[in-house]
Amino acid sequence: MFIPDSLAIIAGNGVYPHAMVRGARAAGVRRIVVAAFQNETDPGLSALVDEIEWMRVGQLGKMIGFLKNSGASHAVMSGQIAPKNLFDLRPDLKALMLLARLPERNAESIFGAIANAMAEAGIELLPATTFMEECLAQEGVIAGPAPGRKEQADITFGFRIAKESSRLDIGQTVVVKGGTVLAVEAFEGTNAAILRGGSLGKKGAVMVKVSKPGQDLRFDVPVIGPVTLETAREAGLTVIGIEAGQTLLLEREVLCAQAAAHKVTIYGIKP
Repeated sequence: MFIPDSLAIIAGNGVYPHAMVRGARAAGVRRIVVAAFQNETDPGLSALVDEIEWMRVGQLGKMIGFLKNSGASHAVMSGQIAPKNLFDLRPDLKALMLLARLPERNAESIFGAIANAMAEAGIELLPATTFMEECLAQEGVIAGPAPGRKEQADITFGFRIAKESSRLDIGQTVVVKGGTVLAVEAFEGTNAAILRGGSLGKKGAVMVKVSKPGQDLRFDVPVIGPVTLETAREAGLTVIGIEAGQTLLLEREVLCAQAAAHKVTIYGIKP
């Protein structure tokens, strides 16, 4: 695996950027700089990296300028931006020009255009799984009890529905029970979809999260962590199904301990 001497991380919220820094350091990356977003990126990340630049979501020109001057020729996107902040977006001139050229405005088209703008500035965007290979989910039972026959049927059913939903660019997570779709993730995000589905299914529902067919792993990787598990427990779900080899497990030891304590199954599915 290619190890750059210097790496730029475009850091969203949550613990994902922290895991990326640890993975990059362990792989031998000497210098790490971070493009951080106000009200999103954890300020504690600054203590782990060599340089950090703060900006608003939507300041594309500032971000590209920072990356270009950072000395890093490679970058990686790590962590999400909350949907509410995307609605409060105040794009700068460069972002407005980029958006104006897009016939469709979805995650794939917007981030693809950003990746192209970075490439024009001499920065190659690496897959978001770079330095995170050990965090990828394996096939079968990952944590918690083995699923029963009915749960296994819902995992298979939910996987098929989630793949179709993600193909249509609606969402990558579904909540099902007894062969019935209770909730499909849309713009509200995974955790809100889990709570909505759990409230309809009462106890015993199953969630399944997948990658999009032909997913560009540079900027759109399925992720679950302790917050996902706690949300599923709160919603009364018994199984979290995820696509093996395509989903990152953050804070794996904590996640698996939670699953065992609350008897929630984490199950890796191979297509």
